[in-house]
Amino acid sequence: MWFLRRMLRISCTAKKTNDTVLEEAHTTRLLISKIRKRQATFFGHVMRREKLENLVTTGMLEGKRSRGKQREKLIEGLTDWLKAGKSLEAIEATKDRKKWRTMIANAVKQGT
Repeated sequence: MWFLRRMLRISCTAKKTNDTVLEEAHTTRLLISKIRKRQATFFGHVMRREKLENLVTTGMLEGKRSRGKQREKLIEGLTDWLKAGKSLEAIEATKDRKKWRTMIANAVKQGT
């Protein structure tokens, strides 16, 4: 965003939102969608393996939780982005590689 503002010669004191700057530049945010896509493909890879990484990403490990606000799990963030409903639906979708790839492609098309 800093670079776009510099190219469009928008001063730092001008109160323009990032969305208006993106509209003026006729562009969209690409970095966040690329990161989410890579996270989703990695998650599908891990879930198909069904080993220790699978347990860690789903949060099925036994033990005590730490104090304070709990961290957001990877699966929760991805189900929100993929609009899969429940996390169980997303986990089951990873078993079918073709279905998982279409879910990711649809989410990328819709944007974040």
